[in-house]
Amino acid sequence: MAERTETVLASRAKTAASIIKKLEQHGMEGHFCASRGEAVELVLSWMKAGDSVTWGGSETFKESGMKAALDNAGCYRMVDRTTASTPEEQREMWRDRTSADWFFMSANALTVNGELVNIDGNSDRLSLLLHGPAHVVVLVGMNKVVADVDAGFKRIRTVACPLNAARLHTNTPCELTGTCAECHAAGCMCCNMVVTRHARGAGRVRVVIIGEELGY
Repeated sequence: MAERTETVLASRAKTAASIIKKLEQHGMEGHFCASRGEAVELVLSWMKAGDSVTWGGSETFKESGMKAALDNAGCYRMVDRTTASTPEEQREMWRDRTSADWFFMSANALTVNGELVNIDGNSDRLSLLLHGPAHVVVLVGMNKVVADVDAGFKRIRTVACPLNAARLHTNTPCELTGTCAECHAAGCMCCNMVVTRHARGAGRVRVVIIGEELGY
């Protein structure tokens, strides 16, 4: 079992190294960490006390231990969108989040050519990826690595969306049947489809590939 684990990790490290080269050509930093613990330690080394931190909806952010580590550190200003209840508070929160020092998210898929593939409903997460926060950290488990953009969207529709729909109770076809119907339902999670093929601003987007399976 240990030998198999080592073989899998070695293969994943080679795949990640190839993707990282592509990411660098596309204006994004790439990093590989064998475990979630290593990933958390790496990211914390980039940050300083007093930095403001916000995040998008991401199971990987929680499963990796990143959210808990930031909370437990007690030295960052956590900008949590769920604490805003009124329209006025939500607008003020949005201003704070767009000017945050750090924004954390995952990707729905990462291609071997170094492209981020995402689908979103409210698109809060994608808005902040594309513009705003000074630094964006994209935490990606190896289960989200795909061959190309088309495979990325296929993965989202067949894996990520049904699972997230069940988690969020969207009452969409992918929750009710487990299969994408390319719907236009009120709770549709596929409102915007975004491929990040290049990022302007050197070092703004940092993709941390983790040699484990994390998130949806």
